Amino acid sequence: MKNIALQTINQQVTEDTAEFIRKSNAEYLESLTKIADDIALHRDRKPIILLSGPSGSGKTTSALMIEKILDDRGIETHTLSLDNYFSPLTEQEKELFAVGKLDLESPKRVDSPFLTEQLREIYHCRPVELPIYDFKDSVRINSGKVLHRKPGELVILEGIHSLNPEIVSFKDSRTAKIYVSVRTRITQNGVKLHPSKIRLMRRLVRDMLFRKRSFTDTLMMFHSVEAGENKYIMPYKYRSDYDVDTFMPYEICAYRGFLLEAFRNMPEEPLIRDMLEFLEQTVEISPEAITPDSLVCEFIGNGQFNL
Repeated sequence: MKNIALQTINQQVTEDTAEFIRKSNAEYLESLTKIADDIALHRDRKPIILLSGPSGSGKTTSALMIEKILDDRGIETHTLSLDNYFSPLTEQEKELFAVGKLDLESPKRVDSPFLTEQLREIYHCRPVELPIYDFKDSVRINSGKVLHRKPGELVILEGIHSLNPEIVSFKDSRTAKIYVSVRTRITQNGVKLHPSKIRLMRRLVRDMLFRKRSFTDTLMMFHSVEAGENKYIMPYKYRSDYDVDTFMPYEICAYRGFLLEAFRNMPEEPLIRDMLEFLEQTVEISPEAITPDSLVCEFIGNGQFNL
């Protein structure tokens, strides 16, 4: 893991916010470009790209950025969300979900046979009608959109279980595999903020803005989500061909305005203490300063990369 001092972050924000954001975005794009270039070299043999990572890792934006890089090189690329391959909830599962007892991280939520069948058809350049999952009613429906991959085109499947061979039962020789997560720790006065807390900040902001979920509800889910990551996701990251650190050096500054006051009003919540200490000493960046090409927009909105 890499470390970066909060003092360094604050200094660069203070000196030139726009340049700090531009440079950070460019460096992340460069890291993805190297991966995309390598994937392009093997596209005939490995046309299926599996991209995985824990909750809050920036999977969707990273996948769509890679898609754009490849599209710009004349290699038509399509991005699919593993979420759309969830099985509809049974009545019993709906009851468990209503009381917060359904394991939302479990790979059993994915309809693996259906997913594998569609990937096989896609690989062989046969048309498939893509599904879409209606989270409101917990059902999977047909989208009406047909994907007919042509030879030389690529397909990215992004989702938390994409690297699990029991879920994506597809030959390794036909896939390129990417694992994304936050790998950098912010330091201040000898204290380190664990990368999982950066991902938690991301989820808190995203859930509040786009999922109508309170900070309390998201925090209550933290331990179960983290347990699910350790049980279902991280055991398969060794299978990846490419590892990506999705940390953006300025992102804690962008989350400060969304989180600080709420955290100050939750003094008894142990999960937020380290985050609060860092946010108290962070120079704030207005959301309006974050450009649409930033991965941070996956969590604060107004981004150009959306499935």
